[in-house]
Amino acid sequence: MDEVVELGRAQGERGEVLLRRRGPEQGGVEELVVNGAFAMDSTETHSERELGRLAGGAPHVLVGGLGLGYTVAAVLDEADRLDADVRVDVVELEPALVVWASEARTRTLARAASDPRVRLHVGDVAGVLDVDGRQTQGSPGPHGPWDAVLLDVDNGPDFLIHAANHALYAEAGLRASYARLAPGGLLAVWCQAPSPPLLAALRNLHPSAAETLLEVRREGRTFTYAIETVRRPPA
Repeated sequence: MDEVVELGRAQGERGEVLLRRRGPEQGGVEELVVNGAFAMDSTETHSERELGRLAGGAPHVLVGGLGLGYTVAAVLDEADRLDADVRVDVVELEPALVVWASEARTRTLARAASDPRVRLHVGDVAGVLDVDGRQTQGSPGPHGPWDAVLLDVDNGPDFLIHAANHALYAEAGLRASYARLAPGGLLAVWCQAPSPPLLAALRNLHPSAAETLLEVRREGRTFTYAIETVRRPPA
């Protein structure tokens, strides 16, 4: 049995947040459990990194959901590869995750907190994007428009961690996110499985909507994750 080390545990307004590591400090697997639901681990992070890579060196990026920090890391890596200037706003619902990043509980979280191009914000990304009218006058947090909006706050519309996030994936919520894009900007949504209704809703926004399928091997099984995207036309 792998040794399990608790890296962080906090009780928040929406339930418990647990960060732990299975196995040794070097080479072990980090796991994140939110509100009793498995959110992600570090066994296979290809799809989270692909979400960040899609930002393509965009100058102003919004990442909804810090997670274990792999999407943010990929945004930075892609900007470095392209020698592009980038500013990244990360909006995370759980304050504990932002604290643990600042305390360098894991190497990838530490990178997100320490890179001067990144700003970590505690808040509801649905409020930042004014989904379902959640944004209030003078509300704190980052302000767009953004050249890329990358959403990974659940395991997709069919596997919600918080029920209130349903509005993010409804057409009205997607329209609100799309409206926060700069001309030519990209909206990308990570999903644990392909979501035809989500893709159809994005196509109603613009015919550029597309789906990227990613096969992932976990514990001897193959899963198909998806990233649903739509791009706003250039000015």
